[in-house]
Amino acid sequence: MSLIATKDLCLTRAERIFADLNFSIARGDRLGLVAANGRGKSSLLRIMAGDDEATSGTITRARGLVIGFAPQDPPERLLPLTSREAVRDALPAETAEVDAWRVDVMLDSLAMDEALRTRSMGSLSGGWQRVVLLARAAIAEPDLLLLDEPTNHLDIGRIGILQRFLTALPRDCAIVAASHDRAFLDDVTSRTLFLRPEGSIDFALSHSGAVRALQERDAACDRRFDNDMRRVRGLRQQAAKLKNIGVNSGSDLLVTKTRQLCERADRLEERARPGRQDRSAGLIRLTNSGTHAKALVTIDDAAIATPDGRLLFRTGRLWIEKGDRVALLGANGSGKTRLVETLRQALAVPTADIKGAASLKLGHCDQALSRLDAFATPMDAIKRSSNLTDQHARAQLAGAGIGIIAQSAPLACLSGGQRARLAMLLLRLSEPNFYLLDEPTNHLDIEGQDMLAGELVQQGAACLLVSHDRAFVQSVATRTWVIQGKRLVEIDDPGPAFKRLMAG
Repeated sequence: MSLIATKDLCLTRAERIFADLNFSIARGDRLGLVAANGRGKSSLLRIMAGDDEATSGTITRARGLVIGFAPQDPPERLLPLTSREAVRDALPAETAEVDAWRVDVMLDSLAMDEALRTRSMGSLSGGWQRVVLLARAAIAEPDLLLLDEPTNHLDIGRIGILQRFLTALPRDCAIVAASHDRAFLDDVTSRTLFLRPEGSIDFALSHSGAVRALQERDAACDRRFDNDMRRVRGLRQQAAKLKNIGVNSGSDLLVTKTRQLCERADRLEERARPGRQDRSAGLIRLTNSGTHAKALVTIDDAAIATPDGRLLFRTGRLWIEKGDRVALLGANGSGKTRLVETLRQALAVPTADIKGAASLKLGHCDQALSRLDAFATPMDAIKRSSNLTDQHARAQLAGAGIGIIAQSAPLACLSGGQRARLAMLLLRLSEPNFYLLDEPTNHLDIEGQDMLAGELVQQGAACLLVSHDRAFVQSVATRTWVIQGKRLVEIDDPGPAFKRLMAG
């Protein structure tokens, strides 16, 4: 018996998001929901949870179905509450007093620090807010758990805790996870639904296998589409010849035959569909302005410390050369972001132990995308960051997936994916030759991650990047640095380091 089933589900906002969607979730299913930014994943989860409505179609839920939903961001009303209060708020009102003890048990299972449980949700980092939202969703012991980008803002160790938590759930608890983290999807799901404007498709495979199956299906559909269109052209050419003969001869039979051929061509053309019809969420392009310096950055045993002066680790003697793409790994709180910030400051004002080449031009993007806070609208951001004309600026924004209406709207109206693409566009316009990227794939869909990875590789851009996305690191990094204890060391293969960090 299905826990939830959809029939001909359609969603239209300013444009059609998805249509004719049919799928069901049974007990114990582990479904990965995959689509580009802004293509309906969050909306579909809200519809399944009963927090939103589709434009048309039906959704059927099993009687007595208990759904736990962990959205991307906490609702405003939860921000003043402490973490404990926010999780307790998810308990049924009639049992909340008796079952309050379960709150700490749940937070223990998610390894949340005791000190954080008395802090307001609004004061927590994005990663800890994710943990609280997951605890809220799971504490009701749901039959169906809906997760919207559950790994965003989580470091590798926290992703490991999340995966072990999900694995430990009762076997009949179904999970639907919308995520752009390919390694996470491979580890926790056994089904994949690719959400498309038309022709959404569900494979009984985890993400990597499903992608291969989808590519094979799309290729077959494309071949069939090409064959159909050749037949259409042939029918129209035949009809045109018969029409000329019929007109010249005055034959009613040939006129009728011409009409029948045209109708056949019309029907065939109407049915023909290419394999892939996704609209791009926008291009991501970078640039590498070039430099003649061999060592762009030299680090001579720098001390990396907290703002109050507590030593986190020492770097040893390291350097970054032109074309190096260095991935920085380490446990939560080990000092990854502090190293990035220390480098950013030292490359602006050189210190005795950190120096940049005279030709170095820095491009920096932090995980909060704080550079965007200085601008009112996307158009304002582009105009103040470049010498582009209005027409060229609008074209650049449109190419990044930010439409005409959104270009003049407040930045707060942009989705997380649109904000990330805008930040990448601003980086490109500054024409750096060295990038400092702190969690650059946060909020980027899989298409965007592939574009960013491709640009970094193709442009030969030098960079130091912090990322929890294992697939992204494996595809981009040419070197790997790991914070181990109080030292920064270079390793040959990030795979074993990822495994250690995942295991905690």
